[in-house]
Amino acid sequence: PLVTSFTGKYGSIQYYVKAVLERPAVPDQSVQTELQIISHIDVSSPALLTPVLRSQEKMVGCWFFTSGPVSLSAKIERKGYCNGEAIPIYAEIENCSSRLIVPKAAIFQTQTYLASGKTKTFRQMVANVRGNHIASGSTDTWNGKTLKIPPVSPSILDCCIIRVEYSLAVYIHIPGAKKLMIEMPLVIGTIPCIGFSSRNSSITSQFSMDMSWLALTMPEHPEAPPNYADVVSEEEFSRHVPAYPPPIDCEEQLCCPVFAYIQEFRFQPPPLYSEIDPHPTDVEEVQPVSFMI
Repeated sequence: PLVTSFTGKYGSIQYYVKAVLERPAVPDQSVQTELQIISHIDVSSPALLTPVLRSQEKMVGCWFFTSGPVSLSAKIERKGYCNGEAIPIYAEIENCSSRLIVPKAAIFQTQTYLASGKTKTFRQMVANVRGNHIASGSTDTWNGKTLKIPPVSPSILDCCIIRVEYSLAVYIHIPGAKKLMIEMPLVIGTIPCIGFSSRNSSITSQFSMDMSWLALTMPEHPEAPPNYADVVSEEEFSRHVPAYPPPIDCEEQLCCPVFAYIQEFRFQPPPLYSEIDPHPTDVEEVQPVSFMI
């Protein structure tokens, strides 16, 4: 596979597409354009999913006047990340010296150029983060302190002329002494880790399984409601039926209270499902009925 396009401090990897027009008795004409190549690196590979842990201790002092040790241990969950991801850093710092120390973390890019049997290296910091001051006799813990990866070139590990490597350094700045540093290798890839997306899909499938009972409880053909005669007893029905004689005509009907006739229809049962044709063939015209109060 082709190596990823890259432009560095002392060299570059570039690709061009060139088109040539050949004509007899006329000089050739040609045009070319640059072509960007990206060699994909999948950070979900098992080698890049392994955690990295380092620890180191340093005695602070000069000659026989030592003030105490400073210890540092750091860990990252995996080795492979992509641009834009935030690296959670777990670290424990113990300051047993008499000085005020400051923990820091940074991502370094190392460019290595190989030509004619000679090697040239260029190293630069691409991102950093700073922690709180730690007084003498105190400790501090990083429970996932994040360091975001800026837009950088992917790692180039399989090229014979240029190598681009990354590392995460967790170090402690000690006044009057050399800093205590731990470096852990990083690989900047192009295909992000699919662990989170697979977890989200499993949660979604589990949610759909939990909601499947709704479809099981819905009957395909709904049953008819019970008859009012089965629900309302005759005693209760007679208690709500008024004692007025049934009206003979509209004039006599208007002389009685309206509420009485409303009560008559309170417990009237609806028509049964069997009385209604579910597939009517002829549509009957329904005459409107008007009530005068």
